[in-house]
Amino acid sequence: MSANSDKVKIIFGLKIRQLRLDKKLSLSEVAEKSGLSISYLNEIEKGKKYPKTEKIMALSDALDIDYDSLVSLKLSKQLEPIAELLNSNILTELPLEIFGVEPADFIELMSEAPAKISAFISTIIEISRNYDMRVEQFYFSVLRSYQEMYDNYFPDIEESAQQFRKLFEISEITSPNDTLLSDILQNFYGYQIEEFTRESHPDLITIRSVYNPKTSKLLVNGDLSPEQRAFTFGRELGYQFLQLKNRPYISSVIEVNSFEQVLNNFKASYFAGAVLINKNVLVDRLTYFFASPKWNGDMMLSIMRLFNATPEMFYHRLSNLMTSHFKINNLFFLRFNNEVDHKLFYLTKEMHLAKLHTPHGTALNEHYCRRWVSLTILKDLEKIQKEEGYDSEKVLCKAQVSEYIDTNNHYFVMSLAKPSPPNKKMNSSVTLGFAIDDNLRSMAQFLNDPALPRRKVNETCERCGAVDCTERMKPPLVLDKKHSLERLKQAIASLE
Repeated sequence: MSANSDKVKIIFGLKIRQLRLDKKLSLSEVAEKSGLSISYLNEIEKGKKYPKTEKIMALSDALDIDYDSLVSLKLSKQLEPIAELLNSNILTELPLEIFGVEPADFIELMSEAPAKISAFISTIIEISRNYDMRVEQFYFSVLRSYQEMYDNYFPDIEESAQQFRKLFEISEITSPNDTLLSDILQNFYGYQIEEFTRESHPDLITIRSVYNPKTSKLLVNGDLSPEQRAFTFGRELGYQFLQLKNRPYISSVIEVNSFEQVLNNFKASYFAGAVLINKNVLVDRLTYFFASPKWNGDMMLSIMRLFNATPEMFYHRLSNLMTSHFKINNLFFLRFNNEVDHKLFYLTKEMHLAKLHTPHGTALNEHYCRRWVSLTILKDLEKIQKEEGYDSEKVLCKAQVSEYIDTNNHYFVMSLAKPSPPNKKMNSSVTLGFAIDDNLRSMAQFLNDPALPRRKVNETCERCGAVDCTERMKPPLVLDKKHSLERLKQAIASLE
Protein backbone atom coordinates (compact mmCIF):
# COMPACT_ATOMS: atom_id res chain seq x y z
CA MET A 1 0.00 0.00 0.00
CA SER A 2 1.78 3.07 -1.25
CA ALA A 3 -0.55 6.03 -0.78
CA ASN A 4 -3.34 7.37 1.39
CA SER A 5 -5.73 7.13 -1.58
CA ASP A 6 -5.31 3.35 -1.53
CA LYS A 7 -6.50 3.27 2.07
CA VAL A 8 -9.55 5.38 1.16
CA LYS A 9 -10.44 2.96 -1.65
CA ILE A 10 -10.14 -0.07 0.61
CA ILE A 11 -12.17 1.42 3.45
CA PHE A 12 -14.89 2.55 1.02
CA GLY A 13 -14.97 -0.91 -0.60
CA LEU A 14 -15.19 -2.67 2.76
CA LYS A 15 -18.11 -0.45 3.80
CA ILE A 16 -19.98 -1.09 0.54
CA ARG A 17 -19.51 -4.85 0.85
CA GLN A 18 -20.49 -4.93 4.52
CA LEU A 19 -23.62 -2.82 3.92
CA ARG A 20 -24.63 -5.04 1.01
CA LEU A 21 -24.22 -8.22 3.06
CA ASP A 22 -26.01 -6.73 6.06
CA LYS A 23 -29.00 -5.99 3.81
CA LYS A 24 -28.73 -9.46 2.21
CA LEU A 25 -28.34 -8.02 -1.26
CA SER A 26 -26.45 -9.64 -4.11
CA LEU A 27 -24.12 -7.74 -6.41
CA SER A 28 -26.67 -7.97 -9.20
CA GLU A 29 -29.39 -6.51 -6.97
CA VAL A 30 -27.20 -3.54 -5.97
CA ALA A 31 -26.23 -3.11 -9.64
CA GLU A 32 -29.88 -2.97 -10.64
CA LYS A 33 -30.75 -0.45 -7.86
CA SER A 34 -27.73 1.81 -8.50
CA GLY A 35 -27.39 1.54 -12.26
CA LEU A 36 -23.74 0.45 -11.93
CA SER A 37 -22.34 -2.67 -13.57
CA ILE A 38 -21.64 -5.81 -11.54
CA SER A 39 -17.97 -5.79 -12.61
CA TYR A 40 -17.56 -2.17 -11.51
CA LEU A 41 -19.17 -2.90 -8.13
CA ASN A 42 -16.82 -5.84 -7.72
CA GLU A 43 -13.83 -3.57 -8.37
CA ILE A 44 -15.15 -1.09 -5.79
CA GLU A 45 -15.60 -3.75 -3.10
CA LYS A 46 -12.05 -5.01 -3.67
CA GLY A 47 -10.64 -1.54 -3.11
CA LYS A 48 -9.48 -1.11 -6.70
CA LYS A 49 -11.88 1.65 -7.76
CA TYR A 50 -13.27 4.76 -6.07
CA PRO A 51 -16.43 6.06 -7.77
CA LYS A 52 -17.22 9.64 -8.65
CA THR A 53 -19.70 11.72 -6.64
CA GLU A 54 -22.80 10.91 -8.71
CA LYS A 55 -22.09 7.17 -8.49
CA ILE A 56 -21.57 7.37 -4.72
CA MET A 57 -24.98 9.08 -4.47
CA ALA A 58 -26.51 6.26 -6.51
CA LEU A 59 -24.96 3.72 -4.11
CA SER A 60 -26.21 5.61 -1.06
CA ASP A 61 -29.76 5.43 -2.46
CA ALA A 62 -29.39 1.75 -3.34
CA LEU A 63 -28.08 0.84 0.13
CA ASP A 64 -30.38 3.25 1.98
CA ILE A 65 -27.60 5.16 3.74
CA ASP A 66 -26.84 8.87 3.72
CA TYR A 67 -23.99 10.16 1.56
CA ASP A 68 -21.84 11.54 4.42
CA SER A 69 -21.87 8.22 6.30
CA LEU A 70 -20.91 6.36 3.17
CA VAL A 71 -17.86 8.50 2.38
CA SER A 72 -16.73 8.71 6.02
CA LEU A 73 -13.50 6.86 6.77
CA LYS A 74 -15.01 5.52 9.97
CA LEU A 75 -15.68 1.77 9.92
CA SER A 76 -18.12 -0.21 12.03
CA LYS A 77 -16.92 -1.70 15.31
CA GLN A 78 -16.77 -5.09 13.60
CA LEU A 79 -14.17 -3.77 11.16
CA GLU A 80 -12.24 -1.44 13.47
CA PRO A 81 -9.16 -3.74 13.66
CA ILE A 82 -8.84 -3.55 9.88
CA ALA A 83 -9.02 0.24 10.06
CA GLU A 84 -6.30 0.13 12.72
CA LEU A 85 -4.16 -1.99 10.43
CA LEU A 86 -4.75 0.27 7.44
CA ASN A 87 -3.89 3.38 9.47
CA SER A 88 -0.71 1.79 10.80
CA ASN A 89 2.55 1.52 8.89
CA ILE A 90 2.65 -2.28 8.87
CA LEU A 91 1.38 -2.81 5.32
CA THR A 92 3.68 -0.07 4.08
CA GLU A 93 6.75 -1.33 5.91
CA LEU A 94 6.48 -5.08 5.46
CA PRO A 95 7.80 -6.07 2.04
CA LEU A 96 5.13 -8.69 1.39
CA GLU A 97 6.69 -9.48 -1.97
CA ILE A 98 9.73 -11.13 -0.33
CA PHE A 99 7.34 -13.77 0.96
CA GLY A 100 5.71 -14.18 -2.43
CA VAL A 101 2.61 -12.21 -1.39
CA GLU A 102 1.44 -9.32 -3.53
CA PRO A 103 -0.08 -6.42 -1.55
CA ALA A 104 -3.07 -6.54 -3.90
CA ASP A 105 -3.67 -10.18 -2.94
CA PHE A 106 -3.70 -9.29 0.73
CA ILE A 107 -6.10 -6.41 0.13
CA GLU A 108 -8.39 -8.67 -1.90
CA LEU A 109 -8.40 -11.19 0.94
CA MET A 110 -9.51 -8.45 3.32
CA SER A 111 -12.32 -7.48 0.99
CA GLU A 112 -13.44 -11.10 0.52
CA ALA A 113 -13.62 -11.96 4.22
CA PRO A 114 -13.38 -8.74 6.23
CA ALA A 115 -15.03 -10.11 9.37
CA LYS A 116 -12.69 -13.11 9.54
CA ILE A 117 -9.61 -11.02 8.83
CA SER A 118 -10.82 -8.53 11.44
CA ALA A 119 -11.07 -11.28 14.05
CA PHE A 120 -7.64 -12.58 13.07
CA ILE A 121 -6.05 -9.14 13.40
CA SER A 122 -7.71 -8.65 16.80
CA THR A 123 -6.23 -11.95 17.92
CA ILE A 124 -2.72 -11.00 16.79
CA ILE A 125 -2.95 -7.63 18.53
CA GLU A 126 -4.23 -9.24 21.72
CA ILE A 127 -1.41 -11.81 21.74
CA SER A 128 1.15 -9.05 21.20
CA ARG A 129 -0.24 -7.06 24.12
CA ASN A 130 -0.45 -10.05 26.45
CA TYR A 131 3.18 -10.96 25.79
CA ASP A 132 4.33 -7.34 25.75
CA MET A 133 5.71 -7.74 22.24
CA ARG A 134 7.32 -4.55 20.99
CA VAL A 135 7.24 -3.64 17.33
CA GLU A 136 11.00 -4.36 17.13
CA GLN A 137 10.37 -7.94 18.28
CA PHE A 138 7.70 -8.34 15.64
CA TYR A 139 10.04 -7.11 12.94
CA PHE A 140 12.82 -9.45 14.05
CA SER A 141 10.38 -12.37 14.05
CA VAL A 142 9.50 -11.53 10.44
CA LEU A 143 13.21 -11.31 9.62
CA ARG A 144 13.83 -14.78 11.07
CA SER A 145 11.03 -16.14 8.91
CA TYR A 146 12.65 -14.48 5.90
CA GLN A 147 16.02 -16.08 6.70
CA GLU A 148 14.44 -19.49 7.24
CA MET A 149 12.52 -19.29 3.96
CA TYR A 150 15.79 -18.83 2.05
CA ASP A 151 17.86 -21.20 4.22
CA ASN A 152 19.84 -18.16 5.36
CA TYR A 153 21.79 -17.98 2.09
CA PHE A 154 21.47 -15.00 -0.26
CA PRO A 155 23.38 -15.30 -3.57
CA ASP A 156 22.89 -11.64 -4.53
CA ILE A 157 24.69 -10.42 -1.38
CA GLU A 158 27.37 -13.08 -1.87
CA GLU A 159 27.99 -11.76 -5.37
CA SER A 160 28.17 -8.16 -4.11
CA ALA A 161 30.74 -9.17 -1.50
CA GLN A 162 32.88 -10.82 -4.19
CA GLN A 163 32.63 -7.67 -6.34
CA PHE A 164 33.73 -5.59 -3.36
CA ARG A 165 36.75 -7.83 -2.73
CA LYS A 166 37.68 -7.63 -6.41
CA LEU A 167 37.26 -3.84 -6.54
CA PHE A 168 39.59 -3.31 -3.60
CA GLU A 169 41.99 -6.09 -4.66
CA ILE A 170 41.46 -8.29 -1.59
CA SER A 171 42.89 -11.71 -2.40
CA GLU A 172 40.83 -14.86 -1.90
CA ILE A 173 42.90 -16.06 1.05
CA THR A 174 42.93 -12.67 2.79
CA SER A 175 40.53 -11.79 5.57
CA PRO A 176 40.59 -7.99 5.66
CA ASN A 177 41.38 -6.52 9.07
CA ASP A 178 39.90 -3.49 10.78
CA THR A 179 42.70 -1.21 9.56
CA LEU A 180 42.10 -1.98 5.89
CA LEU A 181 38.32 -1.63 6.17
CA SER A 182 38.71 1.62 8.12
CA ASP A 183 40.96 3.02 5.38
CA ILE A 184 38.38 2.17 2.70
CA LEU A 185 35.61 3.84 4.69
CA GLN A 186 37.66 7.02 5.15
CA ASN A 187 39.40 7.30 1.80
CA PHE A 188 36.68 5.97 -0.53
CA TYR A 189 33.44 6.85 1.27
CA GLY A 190 34.54 9.97 3.15
CA TYR A 191 33.94 8.70 6.69
CA GLN A 192 35.43 10.33 9.76
CA ILE A 193 36.16 7.66 12.36
CA GLU A 194 36.68 8.49 16.02
CA GLU A 195 36.97 6.30 19.09
CA PHE A 196 35.07 7.06 22.27
CA THR A 197 35.85 5.89 25.80
CA ARG A 198 34.10 5.44 29.12
CA GLU A 199 35.42 8.83 30.10
CA SER A 200 34.43 10.74 26.95
CA HIS A 201 30.95 9.19 26.45
CA PRO A 202 29.92 7.23 29.57
CA ASP A 203 26.31 6.90 28.38
CA LEU A 204 27.36 5.17 25.15
CA ILE A 205 29.67 2.58 26.67
CA THR A 206 27.28 -0.37 26.18
CA ILE A 207 27.02 0.10 22.41
CA ARG A 208 29.61 -0.54 19.72
CA SER A 209 29.15 2.37 17.34
CA VAL A 210 27.06 5.39 16.36
CA TYR A 211 26.96 6.91 12.87
CA ASN A 212 26.02 10.53 12.14
CA PRO A 213 24.92 10.81 8.48
CA LYS A 214 25.08 14.61 8.49
CA THR A 215 28.79 14.69 9.29
CA SER A 216 29.69 11.18 8.03
CA LYS A 217 31.24 10.62 11.45
CA LEU A 218 31.41 7.12 12.91
CA LEU A 219 31.99 6.92 16.66
CA VAL A 220 33.47 3.55 17.64
CA ASN A 221 33.74 2.12 21.14
CA GLY A 222 37.39 1.97 22.16
CA ASP A 223 36.82 -1.25 24.12
CA LEU A 224 35.99 -3.30 21.03
CA SER A 225 38.21 -6.17 19.98
CA PRO A 226 39.90 -5.97 16.54
CA GLU A 227 37.37 -8.52 15.24
CA GLN A 228 34.43 -6.48 16.50
CA ARG A 229 35.90 -3.38 14.88
CA ALA A 230 36.32 -5.26 11.59
CA PHE A 231 32.67 -6.30 11.65
CA THR A 232 31.55 -2.77 12.53
CA PHE A 233 33.48 -1.32 9.59
CA GLY A 234 32.38 -4.16 7.31
CA ARG A 235 28.73 -3.49 8.08
CA GLU A 236 29.18 0.23 7.35
CA LEU A 237 30.73 -0.72 4.04
CA GLY A 238 27.73 -2.94 3.42
CA TYR A 239 25.35 -0.02 3.83
CA GLN A 240 27.42 2.02 1.37
CA PHE A 241 28.27 -0.63 -1.23
CA LEU A 242 24.72 -2.04 -1.32
CA GLN A 243 23.32 1.52 -1.29
CA LEU A 244 21.04 0.87 1.68
CA LYS A 245 19.73 4.29 2.66
CA ASN A 246 17.08 3.45 5.26
CA ARG A 247 19.15 2.09 8.12
CA PRO A 248 19.65 2.28 11.88
CA TYR A 249 22.51 4.51 12.97
CA ILE A 250 23.21 2.77 16.28
CA SER A 251 24.89 -0.65 16.33
CA SER A 252 22.55 -1.97 19.03
CA VAL A 253 19.01 -1.75 17.71
CA ILE A 254 17.30 0.19 20.51
CA GLU A 255 14.29 1.06 18.39
CA VAL A 256 13.50 0.91 14.71
CA ASN A 257 11.17 2.94 12.54
CA SER A 258 10.38 0.32 9.92
CA PHE A 259 10.93 -3.26 8.87
CA GLU A 260 13.08 -1.95 6.03
CA GLN A 261 15.62 -0.77 8.60
CA VAL A 262 15.75 -4.23 10.17
CA LEU A 263 16.09 -5.90 6.77
CA ASN A 264 18.81 -3.51 5.61
CA ASN A 265 20.72 -4.01 8.85
CA PHE A 266 20.63 -7.75 8.19
CA LYS A 267 21.80 -7.30 4.59
CA ALA A 268 24.71 -5.08 5.62
CA SER A 269 25.69 -7.54 8.36
CA TYR A 270 25.51 -10.46 5.94
CA PHE A 271 27.69 -8.50 3.51
CA ALA A 272 30.26 -7.89 6.27
CA GLY A 273 30.42 -11.62 7.04
CA ALA A 274 30.84 -12.51 3.36
CA VAL A 275 33.68 -9.98 2.98
CA LEU A 276 35.48 -11.04 6.17
CA ILE A 277 35.05 -14.78 5.57
CA ASN A 278 35.55 -15.80 1.96
CA LYS A 279 33.23 -18.74 1.36
CA ASN A 280 35.69 -20.70 -0.78
CA VAL A 281 38.33 -20.74 1.96
CA LEU A 282 35.84 -21.69 4.68
CA VAL A 283 34.20 -24.45 2.62
CA ASP A 284 37.63 -25.96 1.96
CA ARG A 285 38.53 -26.00 5.67
CA LEU A 286 35.12 -27.31 6.74
CA THR A 287 35.40 -30.21 4.32
CA TYR A 288 38.53 -31.40 6.13
CA PHE A 289 37.01 -30.69 9.53
CA PHE A 290 33.92 -32.83 8.99
CA ALA A 291 35.99 -35.64 7.46
CA SER A 292 37.92 -36.12 10.72
CA PRO A 293 36.95 -39.28 12.65
CA LYS A 294 37.52 -37.47 15.96
CA TRP A 295 35.75 -34.39 17.29
CA ASN A 296 38.34 -31.62 17.66
CA GLY A 297 37.23 -28.30 19.12
CA ASP A 298 40.71 -26.85 18.75
CA MET A 299 40.52 -27.46 15.02
CA MET A 300 37.29 -25.48 14.85
CA LEU A 301 38.96 -22.62 16.75
CA SER A 302 41.96 -22.72 14.42
CA ILE A 303 39.63 -22.39 11.41
CA MET A 304 37.89 -19.43 13.04
CA ARG A 305 41.23 -17.70 13.67
CA LEU A 306 41.99 -17.73 9.95
CA PHE A 307 39.51 -14.87 9.69
CA ASN A 308 39.17 -11.47 11.31
CA ALA A 309 35.73 -12.37 12.62
CA THR A 310 34.02 -12.72 15.97
CA PRO A 311 32.76 -16.18 17.01
CA GLU A 312 29.21 -15.03 16.36
CA MET A 313 29.99 -13.84 12.85
CA PHE A 314 31.96 -17.03 12.22
CA TYR A 315 29.01 -19.24 13.22
CA HIS A 316 26.58 -17.12 11.23
CA ARG A 317 28.82 -17.52 8.21
CA LEU A 318 29.06 -21.24 8.84
CA SER A 319 25.25 -21.45 8.86
CA ASN A 320 25.16 -19.71 5.45
CA LEU A 321 27.49 -22.25 3.91
CA MET A 322 26.18 -25.38 5.62
CA THR A 323 22.87 -24.91 3.80
CA SER A 324 24.24 -23.78 0.46
CA HIS A 325 27.37 -25.90 0.02
CA PHE A 326 26.86 -28.92 2.28
CA LYS A 327 23.07 -29.19 1.94
CA ILE A 328 22.65 -29.39 5.71
CA ASN A 329 19.39 -27.49 6.13
CA ASN A 330 18.11 -28.82 9.46
CA LEU A 331 20.01 -26.54 11.80
CA PHE A 332 19.48 -23.92 14.48
CA PHE A 333 21.48 -20.98 15.85
CA LEU A 334 21.30 -19.65 19.42
CA ARG A 335 23.08 -16.86 21.27
CA PHE A 336 23.02 -16.66 25.06
CA ASN A 337 24.30 -13.94 27.39
CA ASN A 338 25.30 -14.64 30.98
CA GLU A 339 26.66 -12.19 33.52
CA VAL A 340 29.48 -13.50 35.72
CA ASP A 341 28.25 -14.81 39.11
CA HIS A 342 24.64 -14.84 37.92
CA LYS A 343 22.53 -17.94 37.32
CA LEU A 344 20.26 -16.42 34.70
CA PHE A 345 20.85 -17.02 30.99
CA TYR A 346 19.29 -14.74 28.40
CA LEU A 347 18.55 -15.97 24.90
CA THR A 348 19.24 -12.89 22.77
CA LYS A 349 19.13 -14.34 19.26
CA GLU A 350 17.79 -17.47 17.60
CA MET A 351 17.22 -18.88 14.14
CA HIS A 352 15.69 -22.21 13.19
CA LEU A 353 16.00 -23.88 9.82
CA ALA A 354 15.07 -27.32 11.19
CA LYS A 355 11.30 -26.66 11.03
CA LEU A 356 11.02 -28.47 14.37
CA HIS A 357 9.76 -27.16 17.69
CA THR A 358 12.66 -28.43 19.77
CA PRO A 359 14.89 -26.84 20.71
CA HIS A 360 13.18 -23.47 20.82
CA GLY A 361 13.83 -20.48 23.01
CA THR A 362 10.35 -19.04 23.12
CA ALA A 363 9.40 -20.08 26.66
CA LEU A 364 8.68 -17.04 28.80
CA ASN A 365 9.98 -16.83 32.37
CA GLU A 366 11.18 -20.43 32.33
CA HIS A 367 14.60 -21.93 33.00
CA TYR A 368 16.43 -23.31 30.00
CA CYS A 369 17.86 -26.79 30.40
CA ARG A 370 21.17 -26.59 32.27
CA ARG A 371 22.41 -29.61 30.32
CA TRP A 372 22.63 -27.60 27.11
CA VAL A 373 26.23 -27.13 26.04
CA SER A 374 25.25 -23.51 25.26
CA LEU A 375 24.94 -22.94 29.02
CA THR A 376 27.53 -25.30 30.49
CA ILE A 377 30.25 -23.77 28.31
CA LEU A 378 29.49 -20.32 29.77
CA LYS A 379 30.05 -21.60 33.28
CA ASP A 380 33.29 -23.27 32.14
CA LEU A 381 34.45 -19.93 30.74
CA GLU A 382 33.54 -18.18 33.99
CA LYS A 383 35.73 -20.60 35.97
CA ILE A 384 38.68 -19.85 33.71
CA GLN A 385 38.14 -16.10 34.04
CA LYS A 386 38.14 -16.32 37.83
CA GLU A 387 41.50 -18.09 37.63
CA GLU A 388 43.11 -16.03 34.88
CA GLY A 389 41.37 -12.68 35.37
CA TYR A 390 38.41 -11.07 33.65
CA ASP A 391 40.62 -9.47 31.01
CA SER A 392 41.26 -12.94 29.61
CA GLU A 393 40.28 -13.23 25.94
CA LYS A 394 39.91 -16.98 26.17
CA VAL A 395 37.49 -18.56 23.68
CA LEU A 396 36.15 -22.06 24.31
CA CYS A 397 34.74 -24.55 21.82
CA LYS A 398 32.77 -27.59 23.01
CA ALA A 399 30.23 -29.96 21.53
CA GLN A 400 27.78 -32.67 22.48
CA VAL A 401 25.10 -34.91 21.05
CA SER A 402 21.79 -33.83 22.56
CA GLU A 403 18.89 -36.26 22.80
CA TYR A 404 15.63 -34.50 23.60
CA ILE A 405 13.68 -36.38 26.25
CA ASP A 406 10.31 -37.78 25.11
CA THR A 407 11.07 -37.02 21.45
CA ASN A 408 13.03 -38.61 18.63
CA ASN A 409 15.05 -35.45 18.10
CA HIS A 410 18.82 -35.86 18.19
CA TYR A 411 21.19 -33.00 17.46
CA PHE A 412 24.90 -32.53 17.11
CA VAL A 413 25.47 -29.25 18.92
CA MET A 414 28.66 -27.18 19.04
CA SER A 415 29.17 -23.97 20.99
CA LEU A 416 31.70 -21.19 21.23
CA ALA A 417 31.93 -19.11 24.42
CA LYS A 418 33.71 -15.79 24.68
CA PRO A 419 33.82 -12.53 26.65
CA SER A 420 31.40 -9.96 25.27
CA PRO A 421 33.05 -6.52 25.17
CA PRO A 422 32.30 -3.71 25.67
CA ASN A 423 30.16 -5.16 28.51
CA LYS A 424 32.45 -6.01 31.40
CA LYS A 425 31.86 -9.36 33.11
CA MET A 426 29.35 -10.38 30.43
CA ASN A 427 29.96 -13.58 28.49
CA SER A 428 28.21 -14.90 25.40
CA SER A 429 27.86 -18.29 23.81
CA VAL A 430 26.93 -18.91 20.21
CA THR A 431 25.63 -22.32 19.21
CA LEU A 432 24.98 -24.23 16.03
CA GLY A 433 22.90 -27.39 16.23
CA PHE A 434 22.40 -29.89 13.42
CA ALA A 435 19.62 -32.48 13.32
CA ILE A 436 21.27 -35.88 13.13
CA ASP A 437 19.96 -37.51 9.98
CA ASP A 438 21.45 -39.61 7.19
CA ASN A 439 22.75 -36.51 5.44
CA LEU A 440 24.70 -35.33 8.49
CA ARG A 441 25.96 -38.85 9.31
CA SER A 442 27.42 -39.21 5.83
CA MET A 443 29.27 -35.89 6.16
CA ALA A 444 30.33 -35.62 9.84
CA GLN A 445 32.61 -38.58 10.40
CA PHE A 446 33.22 -37.72 14.07
CA LEU A 447 29.63 -38.40 15.15
CA ASN A 448 30.67 -41.89 16.24
CA ASP A 449 33.59 -40.61 18.30
CA PRO A 450 33.15 -42.16 21.80
CA ALA A 451 34.82 -39.09 23.31
CA LEU A 452 32.01 -36.85 22.03
CA PRO A 453 29.71 -36.20 25.04
CA ARG A 454 26.11 -37.40 24.79
CA ARG A 455 23.43 -36.00 27.05
CA LYS A 456 19.69 -36.25 27.47
CA VAL A 457 18.26 -32.73 27.47
CA ASN A 458 14.96 -30.88 27.39
CA GLU A 459 13.79 -27.37 26.66
CA THR A 460 13.14 -26.00 30.15
CA CYS A 461 13.05 -27.33 33.70
CA GLU A 462 9.35 -26.48 33.91
CA ARG A 463 8.61 -28.87 31.00
CA CYS A 464 10.98 -31.70 31.88
CA GLY A 465 10.14 -35.00 33.58
CA ALA A 466 13.73 -36.07 34.33
CA VAL A 467 13.29 -36.72 38.07
CA ASP A 468 16.96 -37.54 38.62
CA CYS A 469 18.30 -34.32 37.10
CA THR A 470 20.87 -32.75 39.42
CA GLU A 471 20.95 -29.57 37.34
CA ARG A 472 17.24 -28.85 37.78
CA MET A 473 16.48 -25.22 38.67
CA LYS A 474 12.69 -25.44 38.99
CA PRO A 475 10.09 -28.21 39.45
CA PRO A 476 8.25 -29.38 36.30
CA LEU A 477 5.26 -27.10 36.84
CA VAL A 478 4.17 -26.92 33.19
CA LEU A 479 4.54 -30.68 32.76
CA ASP A 480 2.62 -31.39 35.97
CA LYS A 481 -0.21 -29.15 34.81
CA LYS A 482 -0.30 -30.99 31.47
CA HIS A 483 -0.45 -34.38 33.20
CA SER A 484 -3.19 -33.16 35.53
CA LEU A 485 -5.27 -32.09 32.54
CA GLU A 486 -4.74 -35.46 30.87
CA ARG A 487 -5.90 -37.29 34.02
CA LEU A 488 -8.99 -35.08 34.13
CA LYS A 489 -9.80 -35.92 30.51
CA GLN A 490 -9.35 -39.64 31.21
CA ALA A 491 -11.63 -39.43 34.27
CA ILE A 492 -14.34 -37.73 32.19
CA ALA A 493 -13.94 -40.29 29.42
CA SER A 494 -14.31 -43.17 31.91
CA LEU A 495 -17.74 -41.81 32.94
CA GLU A 496 -19.01 -42.53 29.45
